[in-house]
This record gives sequence, structure tokens and C-alpha cells, in this order.
Amino acid sequence: MSAQLTPKDFATEQEVRWCPGCGDYAILKSMTRVLADVGADPKNTVFVSGIGCSSRFPYYIETYGFHTIHGRAPAIATGLKLSNPALDIWVVTGDGDGLSIGGNHLLHALRRNIGLKILLFNNEIYGLTKGQYSPTSRPGTRSPSSPSGSFDTPVSPCLFALGAGARFIARAIDVDKAGLESVLKSSHEYDGASFVEIFQNCIVYNDDVFKAFTAKDKANDAQIRVEHGKPLVFGQNASKGLAFNAQTLRLEIVDAEKRQQDVIRHDETNPALAHMLLTMMPPEFPVALGVVYRQPAQSFESAFYANHPTGLKRTGRVADALRRTNTWVVD
Repeated sequence: MSAQLTPKDFATEQEVRWCPGCGDYAILKSMTRVLADVGADPKNTVFVSGIGCSSRFPYYIETYGFHTIHGRAPAIATGLKLSNPALDIWVVTGDGDGLSIGGNHLLHALRRNIGLKILLFNNEIYGLTKGQYSPTSRPGTRSPSSPSGSFDTPVSPCLFALGAGARFIARAIDVDKAGLESVLKSSHEYDGASFVEIFQNCIVYNDDVFKAFTAKDKANDAQIRVEHGKPLVFGQNASKGLAFNAQTLRLEIVDAEKRQQDVIRHDETNPALAHMLLTMMPPEFPVALGVVYRQPAQSFESAFYANHPTGLKRTGRVADALRRTNTWVVD
């Protein structure tokens, strides 16, 4: 590219069709800014989605895009990445699309460490199909399909990713511009499968479901921003910290000034610490935001072509393969 592109260069002329106030608008704005900031090339960038409100994303980004079928975005994106490893491929999915019908595809994309940037918009509800409870919905969630309240045990997207063997796991909030864009840039830089859970507000069917930690008057005490090598502190004037209790084998909240020597420094390469941080939820603990886990590893596509006899050379034409005939005579 001859000149640095701006966020407007990544905005399409398509009418953006989400409900007024939907958190997807904020994510879209952050995404266009990040693409411009990292110097993305629209001709080398692809957005792949499944089915759901979030899956309209490819229409609104001026890059290549593929609106696929329910839950299968990781599978189709895998094919794209293997056919052309040079592509920057973003997978946009939701808590229903990615963790219900698409859970198996998501699991294998993560464990294989395929070079996909996977964004899971979590609003804890099926928005497109009018408010049924999803795999991440909390017990008691009332919906058209659960008028008496859901009694399912919800899935934690990031714990699912950690259990699947993901090497990059991060969290952000839809309207937190600085935090979300920082995470998206880190996701873009990672060589392998990066998984980002974005807490996204559905204003129609599940409004304010995350207000316990997203509300401005609660954010200081209910959020903790994790950064590699820095103390795990939060609260007004960073007055609170996280320490490890050797007796209970759990994290605990301590006075960050009085017990400064006990406050843990974030180590994003430590899967045990990542697990403890990802299980924290209000009101007992703050929600961990930022890059919680990052462990460099060879990407699947790199390993594939290192062991593939033809490399990136084409051994024939697709048209020839399609026209080739094989016949069997059955007596």
C-alpha cells in the first residue's frame, strides 16, 4: 500500500443493521481503528463469520469477507488459512454460534493453534433468534424457551479455550475503547490461534447483564487490568491486590500497600494463574481483562507446510481435478 489507511477506509457503504444501542457498533468502530493502526491491507485481510447478530460483521468491513453457516466459521477459516497462510483471517462468532453448534470446530481450531484471530462476542443470549438462552446464559435466565428460567450450567468461553489448549486468551468489554483496541492489536500480533472474549451488551434481550462490573460506579472495584510483569492490583488508587493463599490454594484479595510483597505479578505464560484469573467473578472477585494467557508455539499452518512435500506449489488445476473421471465396473 502506498499510503497509511484510516478507519474510514475500512468502513463499507453497507447500512449497518444492528439494534440501536447494540454493543456491536462499538466493537466495529474499534475494529476499523485497529486495522488502520496496524497497517492492515484490505486485499490481504478476511473476516469469516457464522450465524448470529455478530456474524453480520463481514458486511461492514471493507476487506474480503465470508458469511458462512451456523458454527462452521472456524472450519472454513481453517481452509482459507491453509490455502493461503499469508492472509490475516479474523473469525467473528457469538456465544451461541461458537459454543453450541460450533463448539467442536472452535475446540479443534484452538488446539491446533491455527493462525486465526477468533473474536467471540458474548452477550449470554441468542439475539438473532429472539432471546433464547445460550450456552453462556446464567441459571435463572428467562427467555421464550425458558419461561421458568434456565437451569443449565453455563460455559465460560475463556475457560473453554484454555481447556482446549489455546495459547492466547484475552478479554475485553465492547465499549472500553482503550482496553478492547489494545487486546485486538495483541491478537493481531500473535502467530497462532488467538481467542478474545468480548463482553457485548444486547440492549433488547439481555440488557445490562454485565453491569455488575461494567457500570462506571463499579468498574474500579469490579475490574482488574492484567499486564505481563505488572502487579495484579485494582480498586481506587490501586489499593487492592491479588495474592496467592498457600493454605486454600486460591487467590485472595489483600491490601496492596500493607501486603505489597505478597501481591502477584502477572505472568501471562502461566496456565495455572490464567485458570485462577479466569474463574474470578463478582461480587467476590473482579473480572480479569486484557491478555490473560499467551504462550508462543508453532502455528498449525507453519507445521503443515514444513512437513508437506509440495509446500505452497500447486500440483494441478482445480478444473482438471473436477473433470477427472474415475470409473468402476461392478459385476
